[in-house]
Amino acid sequence: MKILAILVLGMSLLFGAVDINNASKSELMSLKGVGSKKADAIIAYRKGNCFKDVESLENVKGIGPKFIAKNKKNLRVGKCQK
Repeated sequence: MKILAILVLGMSLLFGAVDINNASKSELMSLKGVGSKKADAIIAYRKGNCFKDVESLENVKGIGPKFIAKNKKNLRVGKCQK
């Protein structure tokens, strides 16, 4: 199972940005500065809200403009699953 998670992580980094509306916890954790707690916070936030743009991540506790600036090229906003 760990090998599968590593492969998924590697593929997401190779082929594109992380979709903050649909990414798995492990995909979110591939971003600079995102550990288990921040990934969980992003997932919890998007259960009740859709990210309309990358800057909407600032609505998640613990994420600010510096984080977004560091990761902007690795982030994208896909269709909301709500």
